[in-house]
Amino acid sequence: MGLGAYLTMFSTRARLDAQPNKLTEVLAHRRATGSRLIDLTASNPTTCGLDYPNREIGEALASGARSSYQPEPLGIAAAREAVAAHLRSRGESVDLCDVMITASTSEAYGYLFKLLADPGDAVATARPAYPLLEHLAASESLELVQFPLVRDVRWQVDLHELERVLEPRTRAIALVHPNNPTGSYLTRNELLAVAELCAARGIALVSDEVFHDYPLEAPDGRAPSAVECDLPCLTFSLGGLSKSAGMPHLKLGWLRVGGPERLRREALRGLEAIADDYLSVATPVQIALPRLLEIGASVRDQIVSRCRLNLRALRASLTAERSIEVLPVEGGWSAVVRVPCLTSDEELAVALVEYFGVVVHPGYFFDFDRDGHIVVSLLTPPDDLLEGARPIVELVSALAAP
Repeated sequence: MGLGAYLTMFSTRARLDAQPNKLTEVLAHRRATGSRLIDLTASNPTTCGLDYPNREIGEALASGARSSYQPEPLGIAAAREAVAAHLRSRGESVDLCDVMITASTSEAYGYLFKLLADPGDAVATARPAYPLLEHLAASESLELVQFPLVRDVRWQVDLHELERVLEPRTRAIALVHPNNPTGSYLTRNELLAVAELCAARGIALVSDEVFHDYPLEAPDGRAPSAVECDLPCLTFSLGGLSKSAGMPHLKLGWLRVGGPERLRREALRGLEAIADDYLSVATPVQIALPRLLEIGASVRDQIVSRCRLNLRALRASLTAERSIEVLPVEGGWSAVVRVPCLTSDEELAVALVEYFGVVVHPGYFFDFDRDGHIVVSLLTPPDDLLEGARPIVELVSALAAP
């Protein structure tokens, strides 16, 4: 029996026929030969040389492990209150009744897609965007339709294009606030304009706020959470330990529900019924959550300091070549680098790996609509960032030479 026949046994959601691209092939070859790589895409804080309070984390989890099993679909009350207290520390007004605990932000998306849409429906989102959302939508048999962020002085939602892509089967608009990779927060006026479109069509707004705690160059600091803006539509904001405390390995996220009270209550009833089928969040990490959020503040402070330091260093290193520009980063962990269109972004990224062992994300990875962009992680250890920046300048200068 041929491979094609075997593949018909499986859902298309499994993506078993996915093929490696040129960049992944070059990376795999370099790793197989044991050649050194300078990874400017590192986004796992636990492997980036931060000083983790591992003893305190272990003690918090050990305390939680002594608890009996508490199967609460929306999350244990103490965990929900810990999230509410964390959000209040950012100046938000939160009722724990509007908070739900999940095993991750990805799971929160899955629950929301189950709640809001049926197979064949659509979710609208902005591009550039991290590609995970496309996979999560496909896993629920939903279509992801995109509208552009446009850049003038800053990146902002193209409301005309957003309205154009909305159709009767669109059940939600999902926005990342701040965006990954552009780092742009949504202003209160943008959130209100999008929410009015949602309210007029009876659809929900999902605001992914995992990077919300990391303002870098935002002129007015951190923008308000979507739920804090008292929007006229059903609204969900998402967060989690992965980013807010730099603890992706502990697998706990949350969502907060906002909007008209009747819709909030109905949404939470639906989410409770869906989550009751999974009960996926471990009891020990929920019990430990108040302490983990407290401990996580020191990790978060290190990440903010690292990202700000690296952003300054990246600008100083790359602007030695006048045709390279590091775009403004209002918040988050990534920087978009605009480069001259001397070759495709993929060819540039492949050349950096082949000749220098430097890894960057080509712009198409995030659905930039034209070449001339690469993306680097501001979590990269500072020495690696400086070492990896020099070949970018060298390669662009060589390509631009007559």
